[in-house]
Amino acid sequence: MLNAIFMEELPVKKKHMNLSEEPENGKMTIYDYEQKYVKRQNARGAKIFLRLSAAILGVFLFVILLLVTLRVYDINQYAGYGVGAACLLVYILVFIVPVVKILRTGYFVTNVNAYNAGKAQRHNRKLRHQIADKIIDFTAKVDGVGWYDSELVGKLAIALKTGDEDKLKSTLTALYKGSVKKSAKSLIAKSSMKSAAYSAISQTAKIDAALVVVVNLQLIKDIVFLYGFRPSDARLARIFLAVLQNALIAYGLGGANIGGAVAKTMSGALKGIPLLGSAISAIVDSSVQGLVNGTLTTVIGYQTIKYLNKEYHLQNILDGVDVSETEAELQQACEELETQLKDKKKLAAAV
Repeated sequence: MLNAIFMEELPVKKKHMNLSEEPENGKMTIYDYEQKYVKRQNARGAKIFLRLSAAILGVFLFVILLLVTLRVYDINQYAGYGVGAACLLVYILVFIVPVVKILRTGYFVTNVNAYNAGKAQRHNRKLRHQIADKIIDFTAKVDGVGWYDSELVGKLAIALKTGDEDKLKSTLTALYKGSVKKSAKSLIAKSSMKSAAYSAISQTAKIDAALVVVVNLQLIKDIVFLYGFRPSDARLARIFLAVLQNALIAYGLGGANIGGAVAKTMSGALKGIPLLGSAISAIVDSSVQGLVNGTLTTVIGYQTIKYLNKEYHLQNILDGVDVSETEAELQQACEELETQLKDKKKLAAAV
């Protein structure tokens, strides 16, 4: 249903040829690419959908922090002011800054047609160079992180300096399949453990929900930085909505007394042992909430990687697509128009 917000059919001009036929030079044509990989999508609608999903997520986190502030304010007015200022600073640091960094990162354009394929290829080639520059610079300036294979980074630097596009692409692919993938999994594991641990400590529904948003956004930001590009607008919007869903689940889970229900079923076995029931309740609550929140964070991480890998794969395919025929068709159409405009009889008939 959400996809319907930004989906509409784009006019696509098909060349008079059988799409099942192989091109003479063995390369995929833009028409083949359209038929196999392109989905109907309104680019402007996708951008609006992305901003809307980010805004909804931001409002949710803001309301959570506001409720925390008001609760403290009811207890002590001055403490409420202090907590409010702290929450505003936290909101800027853990939501505004990560979201802005994510949105400002470039992404590959892959959902194209015959009219904008050439422009997309040039954009993607420029972005690959920017990614290579960033990886090389990061590896040279930052020690001890170990995100990237140093040997492959060296080859990447040579390919970039010599202008060897094929070598640059193959080296980037090797990095993404090797050290980058390994580093991304490590980031996901650490963030999932954080989410689980924070949930076990907080034991408060509102705080749980806020922590899930913060940890998930930080993970997305780190993965995007690691890869050097972000998912497209439509896919990133889906990730933001998934984060919101995770936060709502955490809020509902934190408000449910799961441990109490488990302890109640064990009441017969707990007779004569005071305090043990409440202790087991707290342990079960924390373990269940921590497990669920950690698992949800893991899902967000792998969903982000999935989208990034898919779009990197598609831009590689698009880079090999032959769009010269489309440009020749455009030139031919312009020449035909010029010829017709020179023919006064045809021009009069058109009017």
